[in-house]
Amino acid sequence: MTQWMQKLTVALVLGSSTLLAACNTVEGAGKDMERGGQEVQDAAKPDNKR
Repeated sequence: MTQWMQKLTVALVLGSSTLLAACNTVEGAGKDMERGGQEVQDAAKPDNKR
C-alpha cells in the first residue's frame, strides 16, 4: 500500500468515527430537549397544582 493510500485510509476512519460519535450526541441531545418540552407541557396543564 502506498503512503498516500495509508493516509487516506486513516483520514477516512477518523472522519467516519467522528461522524458516528456526533450522531449519537445529537440523538441524545434531542431526547433531552424532548423531555424538557414534556415537562413544560405538564406544568402548563390547567389541572396541575404545583
